[in-house]
Amino acid sequence: MQTCPRLPLLLAAFLFAAAAYASPPEGSQAPDFRLQDQNGEWHTLDQYQGRWVALYFYPKDDTPGCTTEACAFRDNIFAFEEIGATVIGVSLDDVASHAEFAEKYSLPFSLLSDAGGETAQAYGVLTKIGSFRMASRESFLIDPDGKLAKHYTKVSPGTHSEEVLGDLKTLMAATE
Repeated sequence: MQTCPRLPLLLAAFLFAAAAYASPPEGSQAPDFRLQDQNGEWHTLDQYQGRWVALYFYPKDDTPGCTTEACAFRDNIFAFEEIGATVIGVSLDDVASHAEFAEKYSLPFSLLSDAGGETAQAYGVLTKIGSFRMASRESFLIDPDGKLAKHYTKVSPGTHSEEVLGDLKTLMAATE
């Protein structure tokens, strides 16, 4: 088996690019955003003051892992709503792409378009390799005061929604 001589260099470039932006630490104020959803409506973090927010970043609409993750959040949406938490997805895809993705899979939560990548960069999840950019698959729990309560750096698309829901319940019980 012959290996690509450039593979170590490409891997190093990817790791450097992925680590180029630091995520804000847990306990700090969550970076604000002003982004449009799949319906063209604007959202800011301030709109969610007083609520828990599960903010999940994902690489690309309608790809296998991203579809699995989105559909898992969809399937658990009533459990999130029951505890008063909001689910929001964010990627660098445009509003039209989000609209198609949300309609195709009946996604009942906002998908925010961060086409410029500023929000992904502020959260430390923007990955750039040359001119290619995407959000890493990472998530954040934001408490009702707008502080970062938890950061997930390793996300399994099929089980992440359940993990987030369980952590939200634990965090909410600890603050009562």
